[in-house]
Amino acid sequence: MSKVSSKYQVTLPRALARAHQIVPGEEVIFEEAGSALYLRREQKGSGAVRVDCLERLKRFDLASARQESRNQTWTPTVAPVSDRGWTREELYQR
Repeated sequence: MSKVSSKYQVTLPRALARAHQIVPGEEVIFEEAGSALYLRREQKGSGAVRVDCLERLKRFDLASARQESRNQTWTPTVAPVSDRGWTREELYQR
């Protein structure tokens, strides 16, 4: 059960806030419908989601380019197979 303070502030129960991913500082909207009062989260525009997606793709492309440049300059530190003195087939012979 929530109470309204003298400043008309409403406390949202923690379990309910967590269940709906409402975090402190987030803006919510109160809507009146007849004798009922509804609280809903402020909806972010679809443009905000698209910008976020485009930003993530841009960062992925940059990271892929960095990794590709690392791969081109990488030199193996492990001795070649022919220099180790044994073969895989020898491991299975008893």
